[in-house]
Amino acid sequence: MTRDMRTLDYAELRGIVGDQPYDLLFATVSGAHLYGFPSKDSDVDLRGVHVLPVAEVIGLSGGPETLDRTWFQNEAEVDLVTHDLAKFLRLMLRRNGYVLEQVLSPLVVVTSAGHEELVALAPGCLTKWHAHHYRGFGKTQWALFGKTGELKPLLYTFRVLLTGIHLMRTGEVQADLRELLGGAPSYLPELMAAKAEVEHGPVAGPSVDVIERDVVRLQAVLDEAELRSKLPDEPSAAPALNDLLIRTRLVAH
Repeated sequence: MTRDMRTLDYAELRGIVGDQPYDLLFATVSGAHLYGFPSKDSDVDLRGVHVLPVAEVIGLSGGPETLDRTWFQNEAEVDLVTHDLAKFLRLMLRRNGYVLEQVLSPLVVVTSAGHEELVALAPGCLTKWHAHHYRGFGKTQWALFGKTGELKPLLYTFRVLLTGIHLMRTGEVQADLRELLGGAPSYLPELMAAKAEVEHGPVAGPSVDVIERDVVRLQAVLDEAELRSKLPDEPSAAPALNDLLIRTRLVAH
């Protein structure tokens, strides 16, 4: 029988990431578990940062900037992606909300003092331009829903739009849809409950016309929230992140 993947086994996950060939600054759980609507048959998306030693950065043969492997563990698909610290920090300084969600994920598998520094520095990476990330991701997921009619991309559409709106209004990265239901369509909890049973199930309940109306409305709300946002135009954390990179690199092995 397939294990119910709505409940995570952190001890098992720590064993999985412990097989990585480089020191890990952190590893957290992303995907549907972070977003608040995992299914019984959900994949487990592990994301994190590895640290290449100096010899694999300055030598002729550089180490891997990204490590990506997918396999099955107890009949569940596990996807583990880590970036070298330098690459990850560059992504943090761009309009990439996805990596900031990984740093700030409360579903922590592996942590370190360096991870704690990243968490503290993350607010200095936030800008009003992160609205572009969430707007673009929302459009991609909405188009996917149009092709498949499945619950998963629809919930992803609502999740990223609501996360973007919340970020623009408050300066807080909140990826859990359960914490973003104020102002959201009233049928979302019902859709989330349906997805908890089947990962790739169809949408039952609101009509496509009603759903499209709500998506268009939230897209407009995000646009307005961006215009009114008090977030800065540029990140301020670059010097501190550079210092963290140098200190961490010099002690990596």
